[in-house]
Amino acid sequence: MSWWPRTLSLRLAMMFALVSVLLLGAVGFYLYQSLQRELVWRDDQALLGRLERMQALIHDSASIDTLRTRPQLYDSMLGNRDSLLWIVDDHDQLQIDINPLALPRPILPAAPEPRLSDSSQTPLLRLAWLDVVTAQHRLTLITGKYLGEREQMLNAYRLKVLAALAIGALLAFLLGWLVSLRGLKPVRQLAMHAAAIDVQHLHLRLSEFEELNELSALSRALNQMLTRLEQGFTQLSRFSEDLAHEMRTPLSNLTGQTQQALSRDRSIAEYQNLLVSNQEEYERLARMVDSMLFLARTEQPNKTLRHETMALHSLVEQLCEYFEGMGQERGITLANLTHGQLVANPDLARRALANLIANALRYAAPDTQITISCAHTATCLTLRVHNLGEPIAAAHLPYLFERFYRCDPSRNQPDDSGGLGLAIVKSIMQSHRGHVEVSSNEGGTLFELFFPLSGHTVP
Repeated sequence: MSWWPRTLSLRLAMMFALVSVLLLGAVGFYLYQSLQRELVWRDDQALLGRLERMQALIHDSASIDTLRTRPQLYDSMLGNRDSLLWIVDDHDQLQIDINPLALPRPILPAAPEPRLSDSSQTPLLRLAWLDVVTAQHRLTLITGKYLGEREQMLNAYRLKVLAALAIGALLAFLLGWLVSLRGLKPVRQLAMHAAAIDVQHLHLRLSEFEELNELSALSRALNQMLTRLEQGFTQLSRFSEDLAHEMRTPLSNLTGQTQQALSRDRSIAEYQNLLVSNQEEYERLARMVDSMLFLARTEQPNKTLRHETMALHSLVEQLCEYFEGMGQERGITLANLTHGQLVANPDLARRALANLIANALRYAAPDTQITISCAHTATCLTLRVHNLGEPIAAAHLPYLFERFYRCDPSRNQPDDSGGLGLAIVKSIMQSHRGHVEVSSNEGGTLFELFFPLSGHTVP
């Protein structure tokens, strides 16, 4: 199990405490270093000042013996038991020794100018020394300071910094937790409102939280998602009802005809007619199931299509030859005015165009012409299927590509697609990142397929 808490408020509190610790630690470290440097500088200045005063006393005294007989002159300037003073002559003999701690005299190199250094011995000392030449002797002045007091002060200060850091981290955590609880209250309200929305209440929407930009964007996105879910659920419910209705009709026909045939003895010809009628209903159900499976395959969100470059005129010509017999029954001719190339999935493009041609043959006026043409632009290829016939009312046009939608439900034909033909066309175009449009007036009905070219989108 991870140590990282699962609640956002505790995470924010911990992050706030961590940032506070880093900030306070950086400030404490800076202050500690500054204090340490200040103490070192003051001690060094004090040691150098003592060297100067002792040098002045030596020059003002008649001899070192005279200075040794008056220790109050230099003893008082040391001021405490942590200070040391040695004066050594050129024969390495101690002339003056003020050493309250009874420490051994350090061995130091020559120093014509004042020098500073830390001793390597224990306890730790800070030393300053200078070689002084008088009329009688060559003397070495050594003054020092025991650093125990300074280290104690720094240790105490370090402990105070650490204690302040710990207390600050605790206070920062508590404050961050309280602030996060307060700040995340709108999020909890949003979650509570979202939890109240179920299948029966998809019409409900979340509060917009206009005063908070982050939550406002989130609530708008969630509301848009709810709108899409509501539309999808409504469409699915309507589709289920339509599917049940469409399948109920052929099943009812099959059941009724079978029951009627079994109610009494019939001739072989009557049974044959019954089988022919049942065969038509079976084929109708088979086409419906096939169309539903086709729609399910084409609407897969991550489906990758295999595109090929096809000669458009040849593709349309093959379809015209296929539907030629159906058109001759009603005196309808097919005119292929296409040219150029089409880059698309061959099977899907052929299926979409075939559905439009079949739809045009089904509703075109007798003894007319269906025209299949195209238009090329810099961004897309447009395929057009135009037929003459009774115009489609404007109220029906927005719903033509919905599943099982018919302008006239009573006009069911044995070879139709069960109201799924145009829905399949729409799904195919969406899988190609294109779209389909329809317009209808007294001059006929026009379906247009917009195929985007590579690297472009259809406006």
